Amino acid sequence: MAHFSKRGQGPRPHRRPSQGAGAPAISASRPEGPERREELKLCGLGAVRARFARDPGSIQRLFFDLATSKQIGAICKVLAQGKKVYRCVEPAELEKIAGSIHHGGIVAIVSPPALRVTTSADVKDWARRGEPLLVLDRVGNAHNLGAIARTAAFFGLPRIVIPDDPAAARPSEASHRVAEGGLEYVEVWQTKDLLAFVRDLTAAGYEVVGAATRGGRPDAPRPAERKPFALVLGNEEHGIAPAVLAACTRLVTIPGHGKVESLNVSVAAAVLMWELAARR
Repeated sequence: MAHFSKRGQGPRPHRRPSQGAGAPAISASRPEGPERREELKLCGLGAVRARFARDPGSIQRLFFDLATSKQIGAICKVLAQGKKVYRCVEPAELEKIAGSIHHGGIVAIVSPPALRVTTSADVKDWARRGEPLLVLDRVGNAHNLGAIARTAAFFGLPRIVIPDDPAAARPSEASHRVAEGGLEYVEVWQTKDLLAFVRDLTAAGYEVVGAATRGGRPDAPRPAERKPFALVLGNEEHGIAPAVLAACTRLVTIPGHGKVESLNVSVAAAVLMWELAARR
């Protein structure tokens, strides 16, 4: 465990009174006992800074390497005031805490929020405010979810809705890492019945655009003025479920040269978000 106190070398790691100089590094595993809570590891400086900016109180513990320590003085100061653990550790220990070599020099242990469940009233409220959204029909790869969330945050889309289905990826450590902080700016909601939800969107005045591998228009038609859109993207292997696809108001197919059947879903999401949102 590295200790440093000279000027220019970053903050001195906070110690609890019970920890002596020879104390082992604090484990990042979940606490045991009746007060055990679900925890999430956020890796990478971008993701940790985004979480700190949005909800600093959710950071329970922080681990980082020497190089990163010079960039997080403000975060460490707040954690010290809250009597929370922050610790500079050796690279091997940081890799062990993160459970991955892709930790980006810093790991924050945070309290993840519960996913909110959509209602018809929520849909009407979003439509009234003219807010676009993404609907992911069983997108199952956590990295794809993270990449889509990063793009959504970049283009300013506020919300992703996923089905309550075991095949659907949920915000995880992997998706947060790929999102590079994007999941701090994009809400992820859940729906119990995806088909009913899509029908609610149409009834509320949304233009529901389904991304189809084939059979859709070769352009992404822009919704009418003041009419919000919902972009529906399907599972990596099976696409959008047929009933959900039939409930969309328009279908779009991104044209290619035919050498491969389709784009990765996160790439398709980026292309269509540009066409539907950014170019407007």
